[in-house]
Amino acid sequence: MGVLPDRVLMRLQDRERANEILVRVIQLSIVLMFSVLYALAAKTGQEADFQPVPMVLTAYVTLSAVGLLWAVRSKLPDWAVYFSILIDFGLLYSLMVSFHFQYEQPPSFILKSPTLLYVFIFIALRALRLEWKFVAAAGVAAAIGWGLVVTYVTTTDPQSTMITRSYVDYLTSNSVLIGAEVDKIISILAVTGILALVVNASSNLLVTAVAEQTAANDFSRFFDKRIAQDIRGSSEVLEAGHGQRQSMAILNIDIRGFTTYAAHREASDVMKMLSAYQGRVVPILQEHGAIIDKFMGDGIMATLGVDGSSETAVCRRAIEAAEAVLLDNHNWDDPLLLTPENKPMTIGIGIAGGPVTFGAVGQGDRLEMTVIGAPVNTSAKLEKHNKALGTECIVTRALWDHAVQEGYSGKFKPEFIETKVEGIDEIQSIAILKV
Repeated sequence: MGVLPDRVLMRLQDRERANEILVRVIQLSIVLMFSVLYALAAKTGQEADFQPVPMVLTAYVTLSAVGLLWAVRSKLPDWAVYFSILIDFGLLYSLMVSFHFQYEQPPSFILKSPTLLYVFIFIALRALRLEWKFVAAAGVAAAIGWGLVVTYVTTTDPQSTMITRSYVDYLTSNSVLIGAEVDKIISILAVTGILALVVNASSNLLVTAVAEQTAANDFSRFFDKRIAQDIRGSSEVLEAGHGQRQSMAILNIDIRGFTTYAAHREASDVMKMLSAYQGRVVPILQEHGAIIDKFMGDGIMATLGVDGSSETAVCRRAIEAAEAVLLDNHNWDDPLLLTPENKPMTIGIGIAGGPVTFGAVGQGDRLEMTVIGAPVNTSAKLEKHNKALGTECIVTRALWDHAVQEGYSGKFKPEFIETKVEGIDEIQSIAILKV
């Protein structure tokens, strides 16, 4: 526990507190149920004028309610839990002893009470905290308490200890069989030991699970949620060298003039601007089914089709995503995203599609999911070519034709040209899209 990060410890402490509240609720319910059963049960035998049972039950209910309120309001310190365990068994055994007085029966009458079974319930309750030390404390308190009760029974009247060696007499009278009482104590300790071992193992598993879940949640922040879920749910171990080939659409988005902007701003201002920019663009891309592959400064690379969903519509969805991003860009009003002339910063988008390879690259414990293929390079080059043409969105002619075939009917109006794109040897047939 001591080597776990604070955020993991906080999650474990929150769970422990919730379990402590559950313990208190169950405990109060049991005591209330016991009180109701006592009130409804037919009274047999001669009852004394002094009736301590209702008083003990009242005290028990009151202290259980106080413990529940305390647990709800704040985390109970360990000493309070240990003290509560002593109170629990002190009151339980006091309740059992009070029957002997109330019904004016010999002390050995206490040992016949079925209320002893509640001892095991209260020990088991402590297992809900998933800390073996509380289970052990409850078991030890129960065993010592029962030993004191037996001692009281056998020493109250030195002239008549009621001790017998006959098992039959023990079962059919108020006689005391020492071996039977020792068996009860051994049973209490045995159950305690088994529960403590189980709880210790479960606690270790819980710590590991919470730590891994926290790490997985952090991990998901570095990957698109769908990719992270696929990785966590995969039956195969993720390792470098394994990939799959798939038809995808690749989008690259970049802010025009970002380098100049960043060179004359404080680092914190640059990061705030990037956060505002990504906060506008990323949700729009995700709404259209795009998966964020990586952030590269002011650049965003997104893919459609990497998760295998709706592969036949990736071109249309890519065009629709670009259209939505540009329409939103024209309405940017956040001061962080405005030029000195109070106009929205302009962006450039490049889109290409085709077969690519998707998988993990890296070595050992350092892996990265990546998309490799000609469409990735083409998309990045087209995005940069916007600056040369003074445009906002360029896509390959082939991708545009596929988008139209897939049902695209948005606001983009294409202008088709053949052009040389820097970084690509072949002449490119592209569509310049405007809204």
